[in-house]
Amino acid sequence: MDDDYRIRDATESDVAAIESIERASFPDPWSEESFQTLLAYPSFVAVDSEGQIAGYLFAVGVEDAGEILNVAVSAEHRRRGLGRRLVEHALEVLQGRGVFQIFLEVRESNAAARALYEALGFELVGRRRGYYRRPIEDALVLRWGGGRREG
Repeated sequence: MDDDYRIRDATESDVAAIESIERASFPDPWSEESFQTLLAYPSFVAVDSEGQIAGYLFAVGVEDAGEILNVAVSAEHRRRGLGRRLVEHALEVLQGRGVFQIFLEVRESNAAARALYEALGFELVGRRRGYYRRPIEDALVLRWGGGRREG
């Protein structure tokens, strides 16, 4: 893994770079307005040694449950463990806020993401048929945690 990255909270000035990565990564990209709205929730960017946004993650947590909504790493920064670092950071932050059960959806065909999530302890708990639009594909629903903090 490359240690030349730091993870920080996303800001309004990051949205253009986030949207650019989003458009290059997904066939049905989210809008700039969606990202602007989500800045109110746990949202993080990975920044390289030159100050460029290399990846991002958006999540939400309500009471003890949360969801990873969107995560991507730009093509030139993939295969360096950055996606893993973003997810681990989000899990840590959400746990610190009392969230101990975290969900996400992943394309059934996205073997790399599924392998990452499995390695991090996510388990398959459901399927959403036809969830993705371009192309139409099922989403697998994964869950991490499931317990409550003792005390």
